[in-house]
Amino acid sequence: MVETKKVEIAGNEIYYRYRPGSTDHCICFLHGYPTSSLDYAHLFDSIPQEYHVVAHDFLGFGYSAKPIQNGYQLTDQADLTIALYQFLKTKKIHIVAHDYGTSVATELIARHNEGDKSIDLQSITLCNGSMLIDMSKLRVIQRLLKNPWIGNIVAQLSTAKTFHGNMKNIWFDKNAYDKESMQEHWELLTSNHGRKVLSTITRYIDQRYKNYDRWIGGLKDSTLPFHILWAENDPVAIVEMAYKLEDIIQNAKLRIIQECGHYPMIEKGEEWLGYVLGYIKDR
Repeated sequence: MVETKKVEIAGNEIYYRYRPGSTDHCICFLHGYPTSSLDYAHLFDSIPQEYHVVAHDFLGFGYSAKPIQNGYQLTDQADLTIALYQFLKTKKIHIVAHDYGTSVATELIARHNEGDKSIDLQSITLCNGSMLIDMSKLRVIQRLLKNPWIGNIVAQLSTAKTFHGNMKNIWFDKNAYDKESMQEHWELLTSNHGRKVLSTITRYIDQRYKNYDRWIGGLKDSTLPFHILWAENDPVAIVEMAYKLEDIIQNAKLRIIQECGHYPMIEKGEEWLGYVLGYIKDR
C-alpha cells in the first residue's frame, strides 16, 4: 500500500510517497521542475513488490513546505534527500532522477566520490536533465523566471493557461497532452505561496553553472553504474546531451526513447518504467 506522509526535516515539512517492498532494494525517484513527486504516482502500482519505492516533493515543490526566505540551494535539497532516506531506513538505493532532480543526484554522487557513505547508492538513472547546462535550450519562461529583477513579477503574472502552453510545448505528441490531469500539477505549483518562491527556485539553473566542475566532474570520477535514459525529442534537454554523458561517464548504459518529449514518465510512462526496472534488475 502506498503511504503519503509528511516528515519534518530541518524545520520544514517534506511530503513523500512511499511503498514498502520485500527486499533491501529501494527505487528512489527525484522529480523535475516545476512539478513534483506526482510525476511518478501513477507508476507505483506497476513496480514489483520486491522493491521499496519512495518519491518526495523537494522543498518548495508540491505538498512540501515553501518557505519564502530560502535560497533553495540544490546542495540543501541533497541534504534533505539524504535525511529522508535515513529516516525511512532505506538501504540499497537506486536513484532515478529527472530534470531538476538530476542535479540533486550529481551532488549525491560528488559526495559519494568524497567518501560519504551516509546512503548506500547502488545505481543511478539520469533522465532528461540539463546537467550539461551549456548545451541546454532554455525556454523563454525559464530565462524570465530566473531573472532576479523581473522573475517575481513574471511568477505573479503566470496563469494556468501559460503553464499548460509551456508544458504542452515540451511534449512530443501534442495531442497526447492531457490538460485535465496536468491541471493538478499547476495547482500544486501555485499552492502554499508557490508563486512567491518560483523565481528563487528557478535560479537552480545558475547553480548548474556555478557547480559545473564539481557535478560533471563527479560524473567523470564515479565508479557507480549509470543508466542514461533519454527522451529523444526533448526541446530543452536535447538528446545530444545523452550522447555526451555517455562519453563522460565511464560506466554508463544509454537508452533512447523515441518520439517522446521532456516528461517521458508521463508521456510514455509504461515504456519508460520498463527500461528503469530492466536496468535495475540487471544490477
